[in-house]
Amino acid sequence: MAHTEAVTPMFHEGDEVILLEGTYQGTLGVFLRLRDDVRWADITERNGAVRSHPVAWLGHCVEGGRDSASMTDAIVKFGTV
Repeated sequence: MAHTEAVTPMFHEGDEVILLEGTYQGTLGVFLRLRDDVRWADITERNGAVRSHPVAWLGHCVEGGRDSASMTDAIVKFGTV
């Protein structure tokens, strides 16, 4: 029997995000969409590149986060830095 529980998206198109983990930790971008494998998402990074990252590594940024390249200046509502 398949598990059919509905998944509520944590991120929405246009949300400002920050990578909290991984090689590119601290990268700021804008959430585009979930991939077919919903554990991965596409984001537009500040340099204009569209890249896929694990959703578990993403956090929401709030005001001021996108204007700063410094991870310590970004205010994160989800996860820890």
